[in-house]
Amino acid sequence: MDNLLEIRWHGRGGQGAKTASLLLADAAFNTGKYIQGFPEYGPERMGAPITAYNRISNTPITIHSNIYEPDYVVVVDDTLLESVRSY
Repeated sequence: MDNLLEIRWHGRGGQGAKTASLLLADAAFNTGKYIQGFPEYGPERMGAPITAYNRISNTPITIHSNIYEPDYVVVVDDTLLESVRSY
């Protein structure tokens, strides 16, 4: 899938990273793309770090895992910059 775009979002619960990733997925779907948009978080409360993911492609997406080497990383809360693994 050479046309696959992968995005990883980092934020804190309540800041909108999950919502932004799902809105991006919805917008891409509405343009005819194949998409995935999903969050990863535990039972933490508001303010705890969360990660969300997007995959966007012109062809069906057969990968179903977290994104470890994204094309783009969006950091919503700058206090998380130190904890975001750089590649």
